[in-house]
Amino acid sequence: MAGDFKPGYDSLVELLATFPEISGDWLLMGRGPMLRPGVEVPLLSGNIMTPGPTMPYRGITSGQVLTVTVDRTGKENTVFVPVQAQAGYTHSFNQEQYVGDLKPFHIPGFSGAHRAFEVAGDSMHPSFKHHDIVICSFVDRWDQLRPDESYVLVTAENVLLKRLVAPITDRRGTIELHSDNTGQYRVHTMPVSDLLELWMVRGIVCTNAPGRPDSALVRLREAIEEMGHNYLEVMRFLNNSARGSVELRGPMLEVS
Repeated sequence: MAGDFKPGYDSLVELLATFPEISGDWLLMGRGPMLRPGVEVPLLSGNIMTPGPTMPYRGITSGQVLTVTVDRTGKENTVFVPVQAQAGYTHSFNQEQYVGDLKPFHIPGFSGAHRAFEVAGDSMHPSFKHHDIVICSFVDRWDQLRPDESYVLVTAENVLLKRLVAPITDRRGTIELHSDNTGQYRVHTMPVSDLLELWMVRGIVCTNAPGRPDSALVRLREAIEEMGHNYLEVMRFLNNSARGSVELRGPMLEVS
């Protein structure tokens, strides 16, 4: 029956642990304010979500309130950051005016806080090609990111597209940045303290239509996955073994 469902104890504990700013009295008994004393949220102003006071850290995060744009109905836009705007983005990524001046658009199937970044260079080839556009969702919990996925990392100097192999669990540590084009770019590291924003790649707008797939490669991929292995990991291992783990340095999503 509609309205008869009630969350269990474990679900309530997980909810309060994930969102410690929510008042337990308000959630369980409907008493008092929704947020604990001293906690505030961003306010909606026009078509910009303006940054408010910093929310308490939940795990390893940037500690900053994300600035987003919304349409007339209050739905969050996906903001496009072209290559020529990325140098400015590194300095103004959380400023209302700069984010508001970027081109907003909507993509079916994508909702919530997203950014679209234009790819420059070939360091993530063949996964991502020059002038492709990656659609990314905001990563709030750096310590819970998905290993081996592709991410856009924003620092004070660069916007980088890299593959991260492990969660970020220490603010004083370093991050390994992996390129898919292992024949020309080697793994390098970056201090966690340099990271300002982290975005997980969720989709891609390609500038070239794919050709007919190689049937032998398709059958090979199916066989590898049927055995319970990750196709990309197996191919990366074979490529590295054949090249003797050749390592060369290079950036990923470069700014002009």
